[in-house]
This record gives sequence, structure tokens and C-alpha cells, in this order.
Amino acid sequence: MKKNNRLVLLVEIALMAAVGVILDLLSLRLWPNGGSISLAMVPIFLIAFRRGAGPGLITGLLVGVLQPLLIAPFYVHPIQFILDYPAAFMLVGLAGLFHVSVNTNKRKRLTMIAVGCVVGSLFRLVSHFISGVIWFGDMAPEGTPVALYSFLYNASYLLPTAVVSIIVLGLLSNTAPKMVHYE
Repeated sequence: MKKNNRLVLLVEIALMAAVGVILDLLSLRLWPNGGSISLAMVPIFLIAFRRGAGPGLITGLLVGVLQPLLIAPFYVHPIQFILDYPAAFMLVGLAGLFHVSVNTNKRKRLTMIAVGCVVGSLFRLVSHFISGVIWFGDMAPEGTPVALYSFLYNASYLLPTAVVSIIVLGLLSNTAPKMVHYE
């Protein structure tokens, strides 16, 4: 990769990470123990679809590292912190495994966006799920299996977040495909 191209990539990663953190600050925080409906994953998905999984992973990692600096993070153990912040957002970048060219037909582009967003969101869910099972099982209502509680709690905000992300990225892909897909 030429030096200019690397610089452009680094700037794109930095900008998308900053936008992700800002969008997270504007999120809908209704859950008592963390989690929110947010557009914070959209910039991570954007860079992942535009540049691939590597830049997507880096952007997600940056969002996951910067986000707790601006909000009061909820954590009880260093490994739980890593699972719920840096690792969870970094895994969203795996959506980049499904990036396609701007020249790909519209239907395939939209399908790959949906699949990539689902995969990235599922990997983030797995990270939060593991954290919930290990460290937050005592919050499960009596008689509720800890794994079920962790899954339902985390899916309750990640599912709507994934759906909103798919809609936003689908609209962007249709109106500004070069913003979402590589040439």
C-alpha cells in the first residue's frame, strides 16, 4: 500500500472511531445495567464494508477503548471490562469479511450489508453474553437460567441496534454507494 493510501486509511479509521464514540454518547440508554440502542456500530460497519475486516477491527477497538473514557463504564472485573468494551466493539469489525465492490449489483450489496451487520452484531452479542454469564448471573431473576438471562438482556438492545444499523447502511448504500463500498 502506498504511503498516501495508508495515511488516508488511518484518517478514515480515526474519523469513523470518533463518529462512533460521538454517536454512542447520543444513544438511548434504557437498560439499568448497561447497553443501549445506538448508532455507534454504524461507523464501524462503514469502515469494515469500505475497507475490510482489518480496518473494521481496528476501528471497533478504538471505539471500545475511547467510549469508556467519556462515559462512566460499568464494570466489576478487568476481563469483564475488556469483554464489554474493547473486545465487543472490535468484533463488530468482522462485518468487513462481507465487503463488496461498489460495482456489485444492488441486491447483493444490500444482502452483504445485512449479513455483515448480523455477523458483527452476533459476535458483539457473544462477547457481552460471556461477560454476563460470568459476572452478572446474580442479577438474573430467581428461577431464570443465567445463560438465558444474559442472552435476553443483551439481545434486547443489540437486536434493535442491528436492525437500525442495517436500515441506515442500506439507505447509505443506495444513496451514496461509494461511501459504503470500495471501488
